[in-house]
Amino acid sequence: MRENNPKMVPIPREYSPDFWSFDPEDSIELTCLMPNGIVILLKVSYNATLSDIKEDLWEEAAKYPLHGKLHDMSVYVFTCINSMAEREELHDESRRICDVKPTCAVLKIERLGTEPDNKINVQIGHLIGRSVKEFDELNNPEINDFRFKMRKLGDEIAVKRGKYTWLEKLYYQFPPRLCPRNKNFPETLSQKKNIKISTKFDDNEVSFTFNVSPFIKPNKLLELILAKKANILNKRNESYHDYVLKVCGQDEFLVGDHQIIQFQYIQDSLSKDITPTVVTVRIENVPVIVDNDYECVDNFDKKMRPPYSTLTLRKRAKHKSAWNIEKRFSVSLNIVSGINCDLRKTNEIGIQAGLFHGGKPLCERLKASIQPINDKNESLFNETLVFDILVCNIPRNAKLCFCIYEVPKSSKLVRSKKGKEYGNNKELITPIAWANTAVYDFKNQLKNGAMTLYMWTFANDMLCEDIFNPLGNVVNNPSKIATALTLHLNSFAEDQSILYPTPEVMMSYAQGPKNHVNNGIDQGNVEHCYKILLDDTLYEIHEQDRKDIWILKEYWKRHHPEVLPKLLSSIDWDTKEVVSEVTLLLRDWPKLPPEKALELLDYAYPDQRVRSFAVECLGNVSDEDLLLYLLQLVQAIKHEMYLECDLVKFLIKRALNNQKIGHYLFWHLKSELQVASVSIRFGLILEAYCRGSQEHMPVLLKQLEFLDKLRNSREHVKNKSKEKAKLNLKDYLTECHIDETVQFIRSPLDPSYRCSRLKLDKCRIMDSKMRPLWIVLENSDSYGEDVYIIFKDGDDLRQDMLTLQMLKIMDRLWKREGLDLRMNPYNCISLADRAGMIEVVLNAETIANIQKDKGVFSATSAFRKGSILAWLKDYNTTEAALNKAINEFTLSCAGYCVATYVLGVADRHSDNIMVKKSGQLFHIDFGHILGHFKEKFGIKRERVPFVLTHDFEYVINRGQKNTLEFKIFQEYCEKAFLILRKHGNLILSLCAMMISTGLPELSSEKDLNYIRDTLVLSKSEEDALNHFRSKFDEALSNSWKTSLNWASHNLAKNNKA
Repeated sequence: MRENNPKMVPIPREYSPDFWSFDPEDSIELTCLMPNGIVILLKVSYNATLSDIKEDLWEEAAKYPLHGKLHDMSVYVFTCINSMAEREELHDESRRICDVKPTCAVLKIERLGTEPDNKINVQIGHLIGRSVKEFDELNNPEINDFRFKMRKLGDEIAVKRGKYTWLEKLYYQFPPRLCPRNKNFPETLSQKKNIKISTKFDDNEVSFTFNVSPFIKPNKLLELILAKKANILNKRNESYHDYVLKVCGQDEFLVGDHQIIQFQYIQDSLSKDITPTVVTVRIENVPVIVDNDYECVDNFDKKMRPPYSTLTLRKRAKHKSAWNIEKRFSVSLNIVSGINCDLRKTNEIGIQAGLFHGGKPLCERLKASIQPINDKNESLFNETLVFDILVCNIPRNAKLCFCIYEVPKSSKLVRSKKGKEYGNNKELITPIAWANTAVYDFKNQLKNGAMTLYMWTFANDMLCEDIFNPLGNVVNNPSKIATALTLHLNSFAEDQSILYPTPEVMMSYAQGPKNHVNNGIDQGNVEHCYKILLDDTLYEIHEQDRKDIWILKEYWKRHHPEVLPKLLSSIDWDTKEVVSEVTLLLRDWPKLPPEKALELLDYAYPDQRVRSFAVECLGNVSDEDLLLYLLQLVQAIKHEMYLECDLVKFLIKRALNNQKIGHYLFWHLKSELQVASVSIRFGLILEAYCRGSQEHMPVLLKQLEFLDKLRNSREHVKNKSKEKAKLNLKDYLTECHIDETVQFIRSPLDPSYRCSRLKLDKCRIMDSKMRPLWIVLENSDSYGEDVYIIFKDGDDLRQDMLTLQMLKIMDRLWKREGLDLRMNPYNCISLADRAGMIEVVLNAETIANIQKDKGVFSATSAFRKGSILAWLKDYNTTEAALNKAINEFTLSCAGYCVATYVLGVADRHSDNIMVKKSGQLFHIDFGHILGHFKEKFGIKRERVPFVLTHDFEYVINRGQKNTLEFKIFQEYCEKAFLILRKHGNLILSLCAMMISTGLPELSSEKDLNYIRDTLVLSKSEEDALNHFRSKFDEALSNSWKTSLNWASHNLAKNNKA
């Protein structure tokens, strides 16, 4: 029988779903669908470009019927179905077929159309990893409204940007790094010294050096440079208007009406005792995009316009103010389906519900009756829960939170490991799923009617210690197997929309006669309350003290406006009187400095007006400061209840006016797109940014392609020997034509670095577990040094990012107080899920390698005191150079001692502390922070507050004993500690804003207690200083334990690469 069956036609290998992930083949067979209806099977090289394919195809088409129907090939474009199952037009014919990866290797040839918007949509789809059509298909009014408004905002800014002068476009693409006028370099200015500046030219090899005033401006310096060039090279009639000064090795420009000393590059060079080097570049050679080919502002998608607005809703007769509804809020529970629990252990579930504002409950939680699970994995409730709060008293940004928990068959199983205590009875239950929803929708309407919430699986490491997750999102779980809770939000007015009152109505209510009670001010009570507000432990204060603090709100506004975050923390938001008073209070509250305003964007402050006030305070923050806090501001978006909010609009506006901010905003958002709870929100913000900055998209697409090729390269090196892996890496990078990708690419770590090619001979695979790649790129500036990058795939770099950012902020705080501790917080960026890049610090070596080089045997080298000093002497051969290196070591050691102590940086061994040849000490690899010290056999491996070994002491003392230098070092440490303590609330709030990232070592408020303890914020400054001195003595006296740890580490690991 089998012989009589016709043979099945084999399926072409190109039709395999993962064809493009296989190892490259010499040739592939393309299925080409011609515009004349003919299908041509064309064999091409795996690396063939689209232009080569088109030429071969037209040559082949001449052999087929209907060839005369074809026009010149220049009027056709290839199209394909891409990896996102979306039609894509392939306009860039220099791309290779192996990079395009058309589904089933099918190409369709079409006449060029007039749909520029489709091309942009496809590019945006590539950048955000999903088709923008998916947003349309969600049919969500809030999403449609947000996209409409953000597109309008982006188009307005793009039109304005299109009218920029050349200089304004330079500012947008390459914003200069400026220091505030009051932060100028103190040593140079106080001594009224001239500064030395070296200059080169982009069109010849001549270089000059000038001694100029720090107050000279770029145009004046250009005049001096061109005058000297004219004299030496006999080149006349050159105007400074035709040139611009560029930082050597970077696309960073010294332009505008600023003194030279105000540029960050100049200050950084002077502080490192390096002569600043600038390149005089002709304006036509500066890579400024003058005309934007991607802009299509007029091609506006009218379908995105929402059919309503809040204004028209308010004009309708059929609406009622929520503040007039004096009925208790209620919700009816219907059915729970798709229950995910072990039916062998439980056959019943319960539901709890609560109303929250931020992390605070507005009233007592409610508990539905226990219900059985039927054979369809469902539970029927049909029960109404009535909350002990009136609708009129529920604040605008309140959340309705639900938790489903299982009821064990046996009472013995109640005390499970997952059990969570709740309420006054401290009952232990096992929650299995949670969900939140907003009480009001994005149009200010009280939600009502039936709805289904798709719930999130309960995890023990959630942000909240309760069974509820009020700090969690209000979006549905997109998983197809999510537990679903169907409920009905009860209506409180027939045929009427219930709207939350406008700010104007709230302020009018607050100014009513019953809210004006003036009891006078008791000075003794003011002092008592002020002392409480200065204390960090606000959550522990007595109820009466909270009331007294609130009564004095007008006094705080006039005399101590900086206490606003603490003041707002002291109140309960469960009455409309309080909400209206806050709204009125913020109307004329003095603007807070940015550091204080950031606190108000924490999850503890959900009120819309409070968050808007915080954004207003950030309005004048400099671009450099905004970049410093951008990581936290992106996380703060997660605590916004609705898609459209002042924070998102603020970040988009700033990004669309400064491409460097846009670069980092893009990657901070892009790196978390795999997180289901924020993927839609972050995708929409990215779409809004890309539409408003279409000239930036090709730059980002190039970086994304580079990232993809680096990630793919790991498949060729894993589970291979070191030599085989290195060979495979070079072969793959050659085959995937990575040189085409990196040509003129901007470094994702710092977009001011532009690269021209990959230096394959210098690239290598590093030794650590995840086999990171050591990547070397040639600088596109012929005078610039190569760009060195470590690419990691498989490691979560977000914790390193946070730690390094905190080090940058600490360095900024110290410098403001005149203390430069020579910190080296190198760049690090997370680019995707568990993938990112780290800046390589050159001319540096690990302590382990230094000790092994200078020691006889690795087991004892950790105990030899003179190894670091001897190593520094090798590279600093004169007495002056050595003294400078020791001073660098002393300052940087003080900075890192204090910083690592305050942040609780753990796992400190001799392979993650490095020293530069110039003497600068710095720490790397921040996998453990906030006191999460490693343990072995239940014993902490690190038993010192921070690393201060006798080897370090020996360098600081210059090889002597008990010198004045070490006393000065200790004073540096103490001063640095007290400065950080003064800004303790900023450090705490920045870390608190990162809780939402899901970092395992920063997952709840409890983790912040480590910083509270190290900064001893509850003590006086004198007691805090004594506490730090005791920790300093402890670190020094127990340094032998650190040396012992390092010795065992040196034995266990071969450190030399």
